[in-house]
Amino acid sequence: MIRQLIRSYVLLTAVAIALFTVPVAFTLTKQLRDDTELSVKREATTMALLLGSGDPASCQALKSMAEAYAEETKDQVQVAATAQCTTPALGLPSPAADAALTKALDNGEPTTDWGSQFIWGRELVITVPAEREPQGQDQVVGAVRIVYDTGGLTKRLWTIWGFRAGLAVAVLTVAVLIGAVAARRITRPLRQLNHTASRFSDGDLTARAPVTGPPETQTLAHTLNQAGERLDTLIASQRIFVADASHQLRTPLTALRLSLDNIADGVDDEFVREDVDQATAEVVRMSRLVNGLLVLARAEAKVTAAEPLALWDIVRERLAVWRPAADERGVTIALRGSADGRLLVLAGPGHLDQVLDNVLSNALEVSPDGGTITVQVEPRGDEVVLSVLDEGPGMSDAEKSRAFDRFWRGQGLTGKSGSGLGLAVVKQLVTDDGGTVTLTDAPGGGLKVTISLRASSRSGG
Repeated sequence: MIRQLIRSYVLLTAVAIALFTVPVAFTLTKQLRDDTELSVKREATTMALLLGSGDPASCQALKSMAEAYAEETKDQVQVAATAQCTTPALGLPSPAADAALTKALDNGEPTTDWGSQFIWGRELVITVPAEREPQGQDQVVGAVRIVYDTGGLTKRLWTIWGFRAGLAVAVLTVAVLIGAVAARRITRPLRQLNHTASRFSDGDLTARAPVTGPPETQTLAHTLNQAGERLDTLIASQRIFVADASHQLRTPLTALRLSLDNIADGVDDEFVREDVDQATAEVVRMSRLVNGLLVLARAEAKVTAAEPLALWDIVRERLAVWRPAADERGVTIALRGSADGRLLVLAGPGHLDQVLDNVLSNALEVSPDGGTITVQVEPRGDEVVLSVLDEGPGMSDAEKSRAFDRFWRGQGLTGKSGSGLGLAVVKQLVTDDGGTVTLTDAPGGGLKVTISLRASSRSGG
């Protein structure tokens, strides 16, 4: 929009300059041409009067005037005489016979030839007849021709047009600068509204637009702020409901699982035990779902702030927790990376634990018996990259695009069903901590989960 405003402003200025400058330049050009023609014609007419007198004094005056004029102006004076002031006696060149000379001698008509229909040519040729009045009748006795060099006129023409062209360029340059400042000033309220809307789209419903600018943008800012407040209130209520519901469901689910465990211990019937085990598995899955919803609700509410945490300590602790489950299936969990010093990353308390638990749980779910899960930690400037690679079936591009959606479940190898919230929780927590998470194919087959975390400026000891 700023560019469009600048272009419109410059176009308007260019039209104004053209409407004012071009007609003036044409008027000055015509005036220059007319003044030159009048001046040369006046000189030629004066010389023609002297030629028409025919007496020796006039002839001598004509010769002196023609020589002085030619010497001063560097132009050429040509004289055609048929009476007493003959051309040889004057010592002046005679004009070549042409239509203009014939018209002057035969018809007594002066002619003006600019040498070109477009402005002028290299020379201006003016031919004026010299007349005598014997017994009340005009008699043409000769003609005077001045060949005027238009080089000086051309230089003055370039000065007229060049000055105005330079002035137009300077004015347009100033117009661009003024237009840029004016456009930025005019669009500032719109840019502020766009920035606020962008923050809304990023999930920051606390953003508010400043109420500035013309009445239209002020009204829009009020409407946008009211919408933001309304959305913030509604989403906050939703988060509170989800958190409360998840919290309230945890206690009866725990009690239900304990009851099912007690029933399983006291039942000898194989079919009943199978049903109880199936019910217990569903209760476990529901508990994981409730826990995931509670984690998401807390993460979206942003109740914790990021702080420097020792990444290596957290990784080793979570790997120690998951190794027994991996050992039961013969799956090896390998940790790779430089352990020099303590790597500090910025994350909310407990976030990395939940992130690693969800990623390792998914990796173990899809890993074949006897496979390997590789965990890598690599510092990269202002970031620390945490990668988890498995040897499972991997994901197609379509599956990768949906993997972070809530309640979407991939196909595992162990037959256990997940809640569909694991990777959604991972993405929410990592994003809240200012990091990123991506899914790619592992080099040897399988899936690679890459988590980029912000490195803390505080060095570890």
